Amino acid sequence: MTAEWPGLHPQARALLLAATDEGDPPSLEADRAAYLDTTLQLGGAAEPVAGVEDVLVPRGEERIPAGLYLPQHEADTDTLIVWLHGGGWYVGDIPTFDRVARSLANAAGAKVMMLDYRLAPEHCFPAQTHDAIAAVAWARGEAGAQRLGIDPARVIVGGDSAGGQLAAVAVRAARTDGLPAPAAQLLVYPALDPRMESASYAEYADGPMLTREDMEQCWARYLDGREPGESAVLEAGDHAGLPPTWIAVAGHDPLRDDGLRYAEVLRAAGVPVQQRVFDDMVHGFLRWGGVADRARELLDWLGDAARATVS
Repeated sequence: MTAEWPGLHPQARALLLAATDEGDPPSLEADRAAYLDTTLQLGGAAEPVAGVEDVLVPRGEERIPAGLYLPQHEADTDTLIVWLHGGGWYVGDIPTFDRVARSLANAAGAKVMMLDYRLAPEHCFPAQTHDAIAAVAWARGEAGAQRLGIDPARVIVGGDSAGGQLAAVAVRAARTDGLPAPAAQLLVYPALDPRMESASYAEYADGPMLTREDMEQCWARYLDGREPGESAVLEAGDHAGLPPTWIAVAGHDPLRDDGLRYAEVLRAAGVPVQQRVFDDMVHGFLRWGGVADRARELLDWLGDAARATVS
């Protein structure tokens, strides 16, 4: 399988060679359990943090569960990263991304709020975007900032893959909610093109790791036949006024060009953008801190970005 993909990092190649193709999981529950199990196997040891708190984020009369991670040596920081996890809008949760949240909190010296947003197919578009927008607004409002112990002007929004798309949508919505603007957005291989028309989708249609067919299924579950609307971030107009943006992508990834194209349109709109291409990596490596050195590099890069934003 990997012989077709020259240029892969040896650790990524070894991981792919060790993977076994057991076919599609027999149920949605099994799919979610397998996603968590893979993350636990590859994520490495969980970094110690100063504390983890349960948080309930208001969304109208309902509440969205979230986890608040306090960095090990800067527990009283007034900086917050709202992180929207990946998983194709249908898998993933706080336990799956616990190691990412811990490492990111310590790398950034910031609190990290990991949102347990609603998942498809039980809840389809726009439920996930509504959860993300509500959480980002709440953190920047008086009640949220007081509960979290943060400065509303020092809120950073980020996410990976499907969560990168939710982060981008929430940051766009924040321009008109009358609250302090997000200090920055941090996007890791974001999924921004429901039409899947880029060169990287053609080049990496068969993987490795993530395929075009995988993404077709993810978008189909998420949109459930609805027009993409605000989810099609690359097709949206008026990118002016967005905060400084950091975008990281993997070189061997159908989503590579989603992130690179977004960097281009943001720069054209006058938005400061920093980008990093991990040429020898595949989709999902943020969660592989136990087996991929590049995951640590990515987390450190995100941490440096957060520190630079609010310094």
